[in-house]
Amino acid sequence: MTVHGFRPAERLVDLANAVRDSPGLSRDALAVLLVRHGERPEDVTDRAFTAGDADALRAAVVRMTGVLTETDTDRAAHALNALLAECGARPRLSRHDGHGWHLHIDRGEDAGWADWLLASGALALARLLSEHGRISWGECASPRCTTLFLDNGPGSARRYCSGTCASRERVAALRRRRRSAGAGAGAAADPDAPTH
Repeated sequence: MTVHGFRPAERLVDLANAVRDSPGLSRDALAVLLVRHGERPEDVTDRAFTAGDADALRAAVVRMTGVLTETDTDRAAHALNALLAECGARPRLSRHDGHGWHLHIDRGEDAGWADWLLASGALALARLLSEHGRISWGECASPRCTTLFLDNGPGSARRYCSGTCASRERVAALRRRRRSAGAGAGAAADPDAPTH
């Protein structure tokens, strides 16, 4: 699937999930993800995106994952402010390499891949937090899933990465309630049960 335009929050979440699934994700796999999110193939060749760049990018993804797993809005806001201050640059619109106008916040066109990800990811999450007034991303609440997701919809905060995980957890909760109700009824009907 090709993502049209630049969607830095979606790119960040995809990279974070990929690196969480495979901490040593190869340079080539990272390059494929970057191209899927709008980078030109010639910008992620072995020479333009080296093994060292990939190592630095993975480390930056791990740092941003700390923000993506934060559940407290105030702590997330402070972490994002610290990252934005570290970037030390002002937001600017940029148009290059045949792309339309898009927002940059890194130190310049020659910023490293890690700096670029930290700046663009922090800005994207800060925008989401300010638009929604709360954390609008998270880690799936299902104990069997650790997928990170974005919650861009209106209304209550989302808890699960997908409808599948939400349904599975609802069914599991219903089964637990039925077992508890059945165990309680069985204990009350047991003539040998001690009385108090």
